[in-house]
Formats: sequence, structure tokens, C-alpha cells
Amino acid sequence: MTKLTLASYPHMLGFEQLERVLQRTAKAGNEGYPPFNIEQTSELSYRITLAVAGFSEQDLSITVEDRQLVIRGRQVDDSGDRVFLHRGIAARQFQRSFVLADGVDVGEAVMENGLLHVDLTQAKPESVVRTIKIRKG
Repeated sequence: MTKLTLASYPHMLGFEQLERVLQRTAKAGNEGYPPFNIEQTSELSYRITLAVAGFSEQDLSITVEDRQLVIRGRQVDDSGDRVFLHRGIAARQFQRSFVLADGVDVGEAVMENGLLHVDLTQAKPESVVRTIKIRKG
């Protein structure tokens, strides 16, 4: 069976970057931790909320890398000399990635009650019509 790519469609010109983004997203392997919500807060704004109970602001980093929002968490294991009879809350690291469309900007990030909120805004797309002149060759 032949793998279809966007290059297989002759009317899809210049979408190679989109294809690379889709392939990278498929390989990202985001597991189910931490759980998250994505909500639309207005016509052109969104909010990603991650459940990060047990993490402090210093344990988290938020970066934008090549049109990809990357949220990382790394807790320091401070168990020290404590003896756990049961350890159900482990110091666990994570990485969550979200692909951003062109024109989407990351706003502020707020920690509140064990939830990390990251606000995104999208620029209003401009409608551009351009006429191409035809010259004699």
C-alpha cells in the first residue's frame, strides 16, 4: 500500500511544512499525563488548562519552539529520609506539546488551585484579494 502525502495532491502547493508538522505531532507521543482541557474563550481566543497538582511555578516551563507550544514539568524528588508505606503520588516529569497555527500567539500563563492556565489569541485573518496582471511573452 502506498503512503499518501500532501505532495500526492497536485493542487496542494506549498503544504510541505504542514505535512512535517502533522508527522511531528503524530510522533510526539503525548501520553495521558497530565490531563488537560482546551476551551474557546472568545471568537479568537483559547485557553489550555493542565492539571498540575503538586507542581510549583518553578517546576514548570513553557516555551514556543518552531510553532509548537511545549509545556514541561519536572519535580525534584524530596523524599529524603522519609519512609513511605504507600507512595501513590510520585514525582513525575512530563512534556505536553500543542501545534500552533500561524497567527496564534501565547499570552499569559497562570497557576491557580493546581491548574495551569495558558491563554492563546489568534490574529483576525485579513481578507486579501490580489489581481495578477498578464503580460505578453
